[in-house]
Amino acid sequence: MTNQQDTPAEDGAVEHIGPTHSGFVALIGPTNAGKSTLVNRLVGAKVSIVSHKVQTTRAIVRGIAIHNNAQIVFMDTPGIFKPRRRLDRAMVTSAWGGAKDADLIMLLIDSERGLRGDAEAILEGLKDVSQPKILVLNKIDRVRREDLLALAAAANEKIAFEQTFMISAENGSGCDDVMDYLAKTLPEGPWYYPEDQISDLPMRQLAAEITREKLFLRLHQELPYSSHVETEKWEERKDGSVRIEQVIYVERDSQKKIALGKGGETIKAISTASRKELSEILEQPVHLFLFVKVRENWGDDPERFREMGLDFPH
Repeated sequence: MTNQQDTPAEDGAVEHIGPTHSGFVALIGPTNAGKSTLVNRLVGAKVSIVSHKVQTTRAIVRGIAIHNNAQIVFMDTPGIFKPRRRLDRAMVTSAWGGAKDADLIMLLIDSERGLRGDAEAILEGLKDVSQPKILVLNKIDRVRREDLLALAAAANEKIAFEQTFMISAENGSGCDDVMDYLAKTLPEGPWYYPEDQISDLPMRQLAAEITREKLFLRLHQELPYSSHVETEKWEERKDGSVRIEQVIYVERDSQKKIALGKGGETIKAISTASRKELSEILEQPVHLFLFVKVRENWGDDPERFREMGLDFPH
């Protein structure tokens, strides 16, 4: 790789002194450890949806960040847990597949929960993965320092981590240290994506994910995981606005009633919240139309899995 001069390029972009670095970093960890929040923080924009409900991320979402001379492609993987349903199996398989495809693995642990439950099983699974690994302890603002040090020591006893970081994805504490480390550790090479690209998720899919997030935030108590959102129509209009039609699939009539709400007030609130965020992301007016359809056992439909970017497990 030849060195680049720090001078304006013909298109106005600034080129960089020295060799460029690039690579893929898989974020893995138990459900609700804060992976999506951290990816959004490190990328500096929302590329992955966040809710308090576990297993919100279903397929790998790639968020792209530039730091110093490096382009870092974060792979936000589904949380790893003990699968019960077909969809669970597809998500966990996707997460481990992402880890094995990466240049470096970042294990994110919730400092409050420590190594209990799924974290212990993930550490065992990582023993079979050859890529270099770093440990990131999240939510450190909620835990005493001596407990953090004990947690770091316990995890490092099980796996030889290259480095351990202590951060808060929520307030950004410690995140610059992670970025500095990744920028200098990833291999030398050209960047994979244009400089201004922050995700490889098609806009139609991101729009569906944002509506799914609003659905989860509004109905996380009442509606189980039996819901899925697809963008069916996307029409750029002459007045500069965009018309988007989306379908929320549920498995039963009772779930459809919950999603619609009394007098349609729930679906209206979800639509308003989603439309507002989509308008900000797209920087243009959005006309959003949501429909709720019952499709029994959509969780056994290979086509729905393809829409989500998951392999259908047989």
